[in-house]
This record gives sequence, structure tokens and C-alpha cells, in this order.
Amino acid sequence: MKNGIVVMVALGVLMTLSVKAQEFKIAKSSGRLEINIGRVVVEGYSGNEIIFSSRDHNKDRDERAAGLKEINSLGLEDNTGLGINVSDKGDVITVRQLKKMNSPDVRIQVPKGVIVSYNYESQYGGNVTFKNMENEIEVSAQYNSVELENITGPLTVKSIYGHVEAIFGAAIKGSVSIVSVYGYADVTLPLATKANVRLSTSYGEIYVAPEFKIDVDRSDNEDNDRVTGKINGGGINVDINCSYGKVYLRKK
Repeated sequence: MKNGIVVMVALGVLMTLSVKAQEFKIAKSSGRLEINIGRVVVEGYSGNEIIFSSRDHNKDRDERAAGLKEINSLGLEDNTGLGINVSDKGDVITVRQLKKMNSPDVRIQVPKGVIVSYNYESQYGGNVTFKNMENEIEVSAQYNSVELENITGPLTVKSIYGHVEAIFGAAIKGSVSIVSVYGYADVTLPLATKANVRLSTSYGEIYVAPEFKIDVDRSDNEDNDRVTGKINGGGINVDINCSYGKVYLRKK
């Protein structure tokens, strides 16, 4: 029995060390973080380091490559142990994956003062998630679906072949622009939000929670493709556009 307990404790220590070994940190609490990874979860936190981690990186480790370093056509190498390259150029931190396909599943914890910019154009992109963030966020993606939870803005998102889902926190700090060309956009705002809204779609429909009493600007709504107006007297700009998809505006 005692031997079993010892073994369990030893395994627990090894697992803890393994998780810690899969972290890469940069002491940075301001500046700009530019991300070019097919799959990523970005989380805000009250710290002074940008922390990169991946819990599943060991699952697809190539044992035949032991003792070798991975590089790509840009001359970049894995300098994190996570299948990504992180470059620190002072005010700008750039993150790139090395593989064209099979993006590593990376988690990035970001201090509140860092602007986060995500840009990914490959057809091998997956889901991108942003959560619990007070940071300014910029997203430009081709095939990624983008999900945002408990964010405050300012926010600019464009996804061509993916959908966008966004749930805002209690207070929105800045303007919001969301574009999903071929997917849907599903946005949840606090009911008390003061906003100038512009909802538009060329080939879809627009659905709005009945609790939002939109003071519609009829002079700017000459067709059924666009609704422009004010919520709670107006305030921040909220622009949601889907060319071929549906627009959903929900209350929190």
C-alpha cells in the first residue's frame, strides 16, 4: 500500500514538472502581441508576463526527431518547446507556428496592458478563442471561427469563412466592429449598453433581442439589408456585418 502511495506521489510530481516544462514566458505587461497560429486560446490575467503553454504538445512528438531542432522556410525555429517561434522586438512580440498544417494547440495568458493582434490566412486554421480580456483586440482571419467571452473591447474582428461569437462583459470600453463574410455573427451585449448600432447583411436575416429598444434612424435604412439606430440614447459604435450570414444581437 505504501509503495502504491509513493508511486502515485512520484507520478504526480512528474506530471507537474512536465506541465511546467511546457511553459514559455516573456516579462511584458505592455506593447503589442501579434499572433499567427491556427489554433489558440488567449486569456487575460492580472500579471506582468506573457505566458505560453500547451498541454497536448507531447502527444504528437516525433521521437525520431529527438536531438534535432525544427525549422521552417522562414528560417524560424522552435524556441519555446511548444512548436512555435516567439520573437521579442521590444514593443512587439510576434508568435508564429512552424508547421503549415496541424497547428499546435497553444494557450496564451496576456496581461491587461497588451494589445492583442491575431492574423491567420491558412485554410488549415481552427477555432480561436479570447476570454476574460480587457485588452484591445484585433482579428483578421480567413478560415478561423472566432469566439470571444467576457471581453470589453475595443474590438475589431473579420473572418471570411468562419463564424464570430462574442459575449461582452459588464462594461464596454471602446468601439466594436465585427465582420463575418460567409458565416454568422452572434453578439451578446449588456442590456444597459449605450450604443450606436449598425447591423447589416446582404443575404441573411437580422435578429435582435426584444428587450433592446432600438431608436431606428429611418433615413439610413432604405432597404432591408441594414438597421442603423441607437440603444439607450447612443454611445459607443457597434457595427456588425455579415454578407452571406445571419446577424444575432442578444442581451446579457
